[in-house]
Amino acid sequence: MVRYDVIVIGGGHAGCEAAHAAARLGAKTAMVTLDPSKIGAMSCNPAIGGLAKGQLVKEIDALGGLMGRITDLATIQFRRLNSSKGPAVRSSRAQCDKNRYARFMQRHLAGVAQLEVLEGEVTGLIVASGSVVGIRLNGEDVFGKSVVITSGTFLRAIMHRGKEQEEGGRLGDQSAKSLSGDLMKLGLRLRRLKTGTPPRLHKDSIDWSKTTPQPGDPVATPFSFFHQPNPYPFLPQVNCFLTYTNERTHELIERNIGLSAMYSGAITGVGPRYCPSIEDKIVRFRDKDRHQLFLEPEGLDVDEIYVNGISTSLPKDVQEEFVHTIDGLQKAKFIRYAYAVEYDAIDARQLNNTLESKDYSGLFFAGQVNGTSGYEEAAGQGIIAGINAAHRALGRGSFSLTRADGYIGVLIDDLILKGSDEPYRMFTSRAEYRLLLREDNADLRLSPKGIEIGLLSGDSARLFQDKLNEMENLRGKVDQWFFFPNSETNERFSGMGLNVIKDRVSAGVLLRRPEVTFETLKGLGFPLDAEATSPICEQIEIQAKYQGYIEKDLELLAGVRVAEGMPIPCNLDFNVVAGLSNEIKGRLTTTRPQNLGQASRIQGVTPAAVANLMIHLKNLGVRSPPTGESSQNA
Repeated sequence: MVRYDVIVIGGGHAGCEAAHAAARLGAKTAMVTLDPSKIGAMSCNPAIGGLAKGQLVKEIDALGGLMGRITDLATIQFRRLNSSKGPAVRSSRAQCDKNRYARFMQRHLAGVAQLEVLEGEVTGLIVASGSVVGIRLNGEDVFGKSVVITSGTFLRAIMHRGKEQEEGGRLGDQSAKSLSGDLMKLGLRLRRLKTGTPPRLHKDSIDWSKTTPQPGDPVATPFSFFHQPNPYPFLPQVNCFLTYTNERTHELIERNIGLSAMYSGAITGVGPRYCPSIEDKIVRFRDKDRHQLFLEPEGLDVDEIYVNGISTSLPKDVQEEFVHTIDGLQKAKFIRYAYAVEYDAIDARQLNNTLESKDYSGLFFAGQVNGTSGYEEAAGQGIIAGINAAHRALGRGSFSLTRADGYIGVLIDDLILKGSDEPYRMFTSRAEYRLLLREDNADLRLSPKGIEIGLLSGDSARLFQDKLNEMENLRGKVDQWFFFPNSETNERFSGMGLNVIKDRVSAGVLLRRPEVTFETLKGLGFPLDAEATSPICEQIEIQAKYQGYIEKDLELLAGVRVAEGMPIPCNLDFNVVAGLSNEIKGRLTTTRPQNLGQASRIQGVTPAAVANLMIHLKNLGVRSPPTGESSQNA
């Protein structure tokens, strides 16, 4: 009889993070996948990061996860988006070599002790006394104390292209046909979602002279705080290219819209609103006479060009016809045609904030199976599910992140309280405390938590402590270095276009000015040590400039946490709470929030209802935990 501490079903981005985290924490772990050669595969866009997604990758890295490290090895173009805006909305994005990314991920996982890869299809779960205790794999029982389902888009997956239909969650891969039925037998609510992918074109068939080059940043910044290849970038850097659809393109698509699997009724699943198909763009945005497309290389040694912006489920001949109307693509040769994928996902409101099922202990879900889109959202859930699956198996306490801790906390809180009627995508606007949750300070926020649970250790933990020491030294230096209002000093100030000073002022106070940087201070005579690195200087500078705003946010947050942390007993009958409408009772019963803060964020639950619920809890003798405990339990 085969036994494991943790079994992870799936080898995508959620599965990789979950299996890695569980094994690194000391749990004997099995990753089960239909095809081990596809572990870490970039099924769609060969890119990591982007607006708000870059923050997720940095947080995964700060906790001790893999995505940032592997991205740094596979990057072929780096760009920091929103670099001209404030630090709260800046996000890193890397175009990756898709084959190398998967290869580097597989190589890393192969070297992780306590981790074993099993090949095959999981056809069911083994349940005993309300707990999931194993899986049925290739006709045999495999037992585990915790099971994490990270099945991505593979549950009862069907690929659509016009009238063509083929089973599979990705071109060339089969569908997981049996597990959905088993989940429904257990009473879990499933829903049908849809995603899609654009065509891949042969690079030598594109007229690049009719497109606009989109180079990366001249100086690339690693995603990982701890693992930076030397030299960096590790791989040669390439351009992406820009082109546009036109009126002729739109006319052809609209004329054939009835042949699209989405518009013919062949697909019943709901697609992502924020990453629509080209059919959706043309129907929903009729006022636009063109749509932007990015031509993105899929790797250094492959011929495929990913056409970002024309995901479609139209037939092959229509795809060829409309693509050939686009500047630069008139003679493009197709390596792979676009298609849509329809698949099963669960209603994530059935999970708690550790991503464990509320109904079956030991059963965790992470990734697109929870109704999300994107590699980064999947990986962020994967690391949390992996940590908690290991902790449960090893008898340790639960681990969770709140909305104030990070974007991962925002993501999970949204999923378990609101569910997802469409594939969920992260945006900076979803976070209430954006100024606190920047990508540049992800390690300062989350690495202490990663070190505490043992996921971030060894050299990485030492590097983090070194950074804290360097920051403390530099912060002390700027606070203790003073400029005096004499003629020589003010002449320097005037020469650099700065207002002269009338009183003694420290370098730290000067840094609060929007126009003052460390380079400015250096020009004014501040002795900046050669060993002071750019990330250290950037962090001190951001903290100085936003100190007042950050203090206000922290003060507000402290008050909110006290009220939000009041726990709700898991067996509370909301029907007996006075003053709640039947609708609100139903919403609370369906979602089963873990605390008052979660209850307040459920759609349709009014402030008056929250107040009545709080009174009821107080009458039961429930009290808010101390502020210091709320981050783990809120």
